[in-house]
Amino acid sequence: MSARLVEIIVPDAQVASAKLIIAGHCSRFWQEPVPDGLEKFSCVVPSRSIEQLIAELDDNFQGAEGFSVLVLQVEAVLPEIPELEEITPSPSGKHKPPSRLEVFFTRDRISTNELYDDIEASLELRPNYLLTVILSALIAALGMRSGQTAVVIGAMIIAPLLGPTMAMAMAATLGDKALGRRSMITLSTGILAALLLTFLLGMAIDVDPLVPELRNRTIVHPADIALALACGAAGVLAFSQGASLALVGVMIAVALVPPIAAAGLFFGSGEAVLGYKALFLLATNLVCINVAGIVTFLVQGLPPRNWRITSGIFLIWLVILLLFVGLIGGRIAFGGSEPIFDNSGTFSIRATKLPE
Repeated sequence: MSARLVEIIVPDAQVASAKLIIAGHCSRFWQEPVPDGLEKFSCVVPSRSIEQLIAELDDNFQGAEGFSVLVLQVEAVLPEIPELEEITPSPSGKHKPPSRLEVFFTRDRISTNELYDDIEASLELRPNYLLTVILSALIAALGMRSGQTAVVIGAMIIAPLLGPTMAMAMAATLGDKALGRRSMITLSTGILAALLLTFLLGMAIDVDPLVPELRNRTIVHPADIALALACGAAGVLAFSQGASLALVGVMIAVALVPPIAAAGLFFGSGEAVLGYKALFLLATNLVCINVAGIVTFLVQGLPPRNWRITSGIFLIWLVILLLFVGLIGGRIAFGGSEPIFDNSGTFSIRATKLPE
């Protein structure tokens, strides 16, 4: 059973109200007095009920002296507690019980508070963050230059851009302006640091644009859009279930780190056109991750604070994605440009056309 141990501390005067709320969300809880006129409840709550329980406690006891809530992961429970199929509505009638569809979609998601706690540390601009971004880009750049796919995968496991990327989608879903601002600053700083490092690397080493690992980052295909959408959805799905950050990071990094490193190498080696194409792939992937991330967060039951803000941000991302899809479709329909070497070994750009 996916459950949490929730410890709730309330003033003695609020014990009766707290007991009614807790009893509506779980079938097993304990009560004990604590110093300073407070009472502590310990209860085992199904994960799908955490969101509503915390919201109801906050509505009733926010500002009460000594009130606090602590949520802990539960590995095992004996004797077993059957998961509640329906959540009893609170006596106040302020919160409606979730529908069966809501229960189905939210049964495995960790609470919003847990999501905030998981993502908070990764949004701080510290030397360690910049160092991991630079190392990840360096490893990816050298791996792509030599055509070693395994090395590129190793760069993804470092996953420095995981936090700000997930935070952008989460901020858009919740309508949290402060979180969105922090995530954009952190992500932009990381991307610029990676571009600068790989630019200097591109100036110092020979870069062959025809190496498949590099060349693939200069051409955006519909399959790349599908890959980025899948990465964003899978990353958010794993993140919202409390999965390993390394696993989530690989899903996100596969769409972000390689094009950043490729763009830096191309700019540093004097291939500005190819560098801009790699940046276009980066922008496309970032838009796709946010579109898929917002949709997945909503499907997982993450409650927006303001639907107007959430829908507005989502529509902006969607319009940008449709614009990119149109540009990609136009290139395919009317003939794209692909880098080649002619027989004399001279690098050139040749237009490719669809067969008639």
